[in-house]
Amino acid sequence: MKGFMARHALKSHRVVSDSASHIRAGLVATATLLFMPSLFMPADASADPVIENAYQMLKWRNVGPGRGGRSIAAAGTSLRPNEYYFGATGGGLWKTTDGGGDWFPVTDGQIESASVGAIAIDPSDPDIVYIGMGEGQLRANVLQGDGVYKSVDGGATWSHMGLEGTRTITTLRVNPNNTDIVYAAALGDPFSESDSRGVYRSQDGGRSWKRILYRSPRAGAIDLSMDASNPAILYATLWQVYRKPWKLWSGGPDSSIYKSVDGGDTWTELTRNPGLPEGVLGKITIAVSPADSQRVFANIEAEEGGLYRSDDGGNTWDYVNGNRKLWQRSFYFMQLRPDPVDRDALYVLSFKLEKSTNAGKKFKSVPSRHADAHDMWIDPKDPARMILADDGGASVTVNGGASWTEQDMPTAQIYRLSLTHEFPYQLCGTQQDNTSVCVPSRKTAVFEQTPHVDTFADFITVAPSENGYVAPHPKNPNLFFVSSTNQLLRADRQQQTFANVSPYPYGVMGQTAASMRERWNWVFPVVFSPANGQTLYAGSQHLWRSEDDGQSWEKISPDLTRADPETLGETGGAIRLDQDGPEVYGTIYTIAPSPIDEDLLWVGSDDGLVHLSMNGGKSWENVTPTDLPPHSRISLIDASAHAPGTAYLVAKRYEMGDRAPYVYLTKNFGKNWEKRVTGLAEDDFAHSIEEDPEL
Repeated sequence: MKGFMARHALKSHRVVSDSASHIRAGLVATATLLFMPSLFMPADASADPVIENAYQMLKWRNVGPGRGGRSIAAAGTSLRPNEYYFGATGGGLWKTTDGGGDWFPVTDGQIESASVGAIAIDPSDPDIVYIGMGEGQLRANVLQGDGVYKSVDGGATWSHMGLEGTRTITTLRVNPNNTDIVYAAALGDPFSESDSRGVYRSQDGGRSWKRILYRSPRAGAIDLSMDASNPAILYATLWQVYRKPWKLWSGGPDSSIYKSVDGGDTWTELTRNPGLPEGVLGKITIAVSPADSQRVFANIEAEEGGLYRSDDGGNTWDYVNGNRKLWQRSFYFMQLRPDPVDRDALYVLSFKLEKSTNAGKKFKSVPSRHADAHDMWIDPKDPARMILADDGGASVTVNGGASWTEQDMPTAQIYRLSLTHEFPYQLCGTQQDNTSVCVPSRKTAVFEQTPHVDTFADFITVAPSENGYVAPHPKNPNLFFVSSTNQLLRADRQQQTFANVSPYPYGVMGQTAASMRERWNWVFPVVFSPANGQTLYAGSQHLWRSEDDGQSWEKISPDLTRADPETLGETGGAIRLDQDGPEVYGTIYTIAPSPIDEDLLWVGSDDGLVHLSMNGGKSWENVTPTDLPPHSRISLIDASAHAPGTAYLVAKRYEMGDRAPYVYLTKNFGKNWEKRVTGLAEDDFAHSIEEDPEL
């Protein structure tokens, strides 16, 4: 990410912002701090040179944790059996030259977006590597990208090759017979209609691109398969899909299948060929067998969804297998990888890695290091050698999946970072698709040092929560409060126990937000009052307060959200609903108790409202900035430690198709807000802001 440091009089503030064209990938998706004195300083003020020099002396140190995070792209090469790459969502591209024993980052400081969604290695020259940016596996918190990058020296250096307006590249293919011919499948912006969607081709090694397949601004390319025996034969699929903060909607008339036999000059639609499903179609993935160019597999989201097979190059199809494990949560999985030698062997990447040896009729799960399989490369000369990308990172097998390499690369995605109140302090957070974790600020047990990656300290698991906040108790270093899906956990580090202490303990999986008594955001806030170090707050659509470490709770506010009925309905359709928590909307997203007045409480919602209580929750006032558009996610409010009426606010609207930064300052309890975005690029949407508590 890209960060900004600014000073105003004797105060300093940090704003962390994000952009498809202005993000630098870090080891653990960590912010890089830069200085922007103009953001909160008067025009005639100058920065203190002593402080500026002090910051320049600081260096980033990787503290871990030493375990992999979500990855949706991986690739290898037949020409160098020990060389592989994987793309970390939020952490750039990583490489191994010893078969997965050690991994090192190769794009840090060289690319301008963080999430790698596609990788292609030139089959004839493994030094030529392409990466496509942005995440096409459409979770609720995907990062967008800035097109395609190319390396001609095995990842040592990188050049941007364009297509930055596509936002999301899902697949890259290189013609094995002509290194200059490259294809890119662009899904586009999942949050708004886009004319940059479709399949692109370069005939000069990526220096220029021409779009060769396009259907509508609502449907982008999600998959692209090339015939191994004839690279002029291509199969492409388009997906009509969109996301809003409260909804994913997959499917429509523009979801479709196409085939080209002339390298992409012309295309023939196969969508309604005999045997394929009727009605609304959603996401479709496709793969032609390297062992038999007439055999084509398609995994289709539809009312009669599942695996389809053609044995005549896509002219006619058979419905082979409708088992839901093959197309569950279609927006997140469904990739197909045929065995390069055995025409009857096929892998489906889903919650687990599934394998069939009878052309898709039956599947058996292949044990792997982590769940949620997203991408896999199979050596065309040795099918037992593969690399798998999943929510635990990447792992390599040389025996067909009987064993896999470890996933100990430091690429964890941390939702929120907090610090304990002990010395030396620990850094804590929840890791996507793993557990909450704390790492020491000082190195204790150090992993073996490699020549490529800084050493990082050991870690402890706090509670089985992948999402939300970790709130260390200010007075009891053994207690942690961790928000999770629809529950709040109290973890005791000394006793090694945890308990559900939710204000309203009720599971809501499968429900609409409108049907929930309490609406809990996927990352609902849990914070202690910094003024007294004892009062604990948690937010649904109401603000809850506990004075006894979560044993009892008091609701101290009305609904502090817009609660627009249009934003509280079903999500996941039109074919199958998917309602497991991330799209719950109309919720409190940030809580900011004043550090100098325990009765002063600021609250911001995910649908764009700001409320203030000056009497400990007895009454509330709507103090939303008048020029802040509806459905702006109030990402963070920071209450000043120096003046009770002063607060800082950041909001983001990228999921509404608006990437502008929204940064505000009030000095009079929210009666007036000043927008402060000078020095921020127009598409650098803001994540957080923090006032220096000392200066």
